[in-house]
Amino acid sequence: MQRFAPMVAIDVPTKEEAVALFDQLAMTTPKPIVKLGMELYYTAGPEIISLARQRGFKVFVDLKLYDIPNTVGRAMKGLGKLGASFVTVHAAGGKEMLQAALDGLQTGAQAANLPLPNLLAITELTSINQRIMNEEQGIPGELVTTVQRYAKLADKVGLAGVVCSAQEVEAIRQVTRADFYCVTPGIRPVGSAKGDQKRVVTPAQAHQLGANAIVCGRPITQAESVSDAYEAIAQEFLEG
Repeated sequence: MQRFAPMVAIDVPTKEEAVALFDQLAMTTPKPIVKLGMELYYTAGPEIISLARQRGFKVFVDLKLYDIPNTVGRAMKGLGKLGASFVTVHAAGGKEMLQAALDGLQTGAQAANLPLPNLLAITELTSINQRIMNEEQGIPGELVTTVQRYAKLADKVGLAGVVCSAQEVEAIRQVTRADFYCVTPGIRPVGSAKGDQKRVVTPAQAHQLGANAIVCGRPITQAESVSDAYEAIAQEFLEG
């Protein structure tokens, strides 16, 4: 099974803060994948992707697109031209939207003569638990069943994988192809605060549960030594 170096969530509001984190992570081993989310992308724009790639990082652009198919397809066409390795879209948008996302991404990457990024579908955010899904989202049944349904849909359309809690990886493996990626946020080393996360695991647990990749932000980016915190988490995940 393919495992990627940990993805570090660069959840800061300015280009300057992001670049400072890039510089602290640039010499670590293995080199992380940097995840650029809404907060940073909406303030720094596409330039932040170029700045990360110039430093040799693979980039995960995590914008979680969710709109009508035409809008998502056109947005993905633009993202496909930027050289990201991973991008995201909400599975809840349905089959037509997921297909439009994949088609747009392929068109953009081909136009820029770049490899096709791995398109990942968001299942249920790791800040969501059973009660929230049932009572606030109005989705009946077990949370894992909903996650499986979203994963099956993403697999059917031909996406590279999903973003899910590591707690659901085994269930997803039961209903998707063998090379389907499970990228797992909600990673907290032993002793770390959960914050707004609900469905959390340690890096070692994510390895044991079969995650292809983990996403970790604050336990790394807010550590006294960013590089040391990252390397400890990377070792724990990759070695299990």
